[in-house]
Amino acid sequence: MKRTVVAIALAALLSLPGAALAARDFSKVKIKPVHVGGNVHMLTGSGGNIGVSVGPDGLLMIDDQFAPLAGRIQAALKKFDKGSLKFILNTHWHGDHTGGNHIFSRLAPIISHTNVRKRLTQTIKRGKRVFKPRPKEALPVVTFDDSLSIHFNGEEIKVIHYPSGHTDGDSVIFFTKSNVVHMGDHMFSGRFPFIDLSTGGNVEGYTRNVAAIMKKIPASAKIIPGHGPLSGMKELRAFHGMLTATSEIVRKQIRAGKSLAEVKAKGLPVKWKSWAWRFINEGRWLTIVYKSLSKKK
Repeated sequence: MKRTVVAIALAALLSLPGAALAARDFSKVKIKPVHVGGNVHMLTGSGGNIGVSVGPDGLLMIDDQFAPLAGRIQAALKKFDKGSLKFILNTHWHGDHTGGNHIFSRLAPIISHTNVRKRLTQTIKRGKRVFKPRPKEALPVVTFDDSLSIHFNGEEIKVIHYPSGHTDGDSVIFFTKSNVVHMGDHMFSGRFPFIDLSTGGNVEGYTRNVAAIMKKIPASAKIIPGHGPLSGMKELRAFHGMLTATSEIVRKQIRAGKSLAEVKAKGLPVKWKSWAWRFINEGRWLTIVYKSLSKKK
């Protein structure tokens, strides 16, 4: 089985256009396991953090990063030595979380919110970028609208949809016995988040969702963010504080009639500078907030 997955991953890599291959080099990416709590582990690599439930029922995986990494992810799963992969959950549609779907769907069924399947079947334009429909093999085969529970490895795993947040199809996963929460991209730990306005994302909705999620999480819980290091409530509260404060800064300037260029020129107070990173720097975060808050209701 391992050879099969590696072969499929290699085929997927070779099928990418030359420009895409040149843009990303996965050769040095290592998949690193971290035990989070109870049955739950986290795998880091390139893309969204992967969550894994490990136990007597087998393995349940949350997200699957990029297709070229599928062989390495499968090798990491094998090291748990707890049986086969039984379920895959997609937290949302983005390729750094679903890129391996068409490979791992041969091993286990994929579950997601209804809008994840919908988005994966569409041609999506975001600025100059165009995302083409994914093949049938990459599509979730079990979908839900609001929530579902999977009773697996001795605990109830609650999957809850939070609308109009990072996208229109985001789910957060609560491991009720292990005291672990996988936030998907409703948390970028210590970083400005990407909010996809092209597929239903909304800064105000995102901030409300994070506040609502915080009320459900025990103070002692471990949190797997979509991006960034393993976290807890301290980091989640700081993240929510950043969302609230920076959004209000932009909101006040919009009310004063300031243009996006003027908002970006003024920038943010020094205390928020450290939240910038490679993918979402200060200017891009201000652009996302400005465009989201400027949309007609």
